[in-house]
Amino acid sequence: MPFTRFEYFPANPIEKIFWGRTEIQAAAAHVYFTSGSLVQHSLHLLKYKGRKDIGIYFGQQMGASLKQSGRFNDCSVIIPLPLFAAREKKRGYNQATLLAEGLSRQLKIPVVHDAVSRVKKTETQTHKSRIQRWKNMESTFEIRDPQKIQGNHILLVDDVVTTGASLEACARALLTFPGLRISIACLAHTVSA
Repeated sequence: MPFTRFEYFPANPIEKIFWGRTEIQAAAAHVYFTSGSLVQHSLHLLKYKGRKDIGIYFGQQMGASLKQSGRFNDCSVIIPLPLFAAREKKRGYNQATLLAEGLSRQLKIPVVHDAVSRVKKTETQTHKSRIQRWKNMESTFEIRDPQKIQGNHILLVDDVVTTGASLEACARALLTFPGLRISIACLAHTVSA
């Protein structure tokens, strides 16, 4: 696996994505994503072929690395980046939730499933530019239950980060509530936008 080791280094490429955009305590992606790679194949199995075990496995691997780095140790709850309800229903699950469950097993902190929801259906981000991705994500997330996350350091989890537009939009919605802090953990980082 092409590990990034980003979790060990402040000012890593994932953290730099959010500089000047939203306040993040720490951020990391576990592996690099490249076309035709084992990572791409594994993510395809996870997202489209029902291989939930891959999500749990990678979440546990991510959790072990985050724990060892020490930079994420004060996170108190995990929130998987929500999918739009119709997309999750069609797929049968949210791959970010599976990663979050694996992370929870390693980090011994709870996953909060229903505090945030995706209230706007968005087009796929795959072939959009950075600005198109950001505009596509405006007003996409809503906080449903602030009491479940109040005063916490949230570990926001997703499968792949490219420009960070989805994660930024969700983090901004969360940070409208005082006292919250956000860190980000993703399975894979792709450098193509």
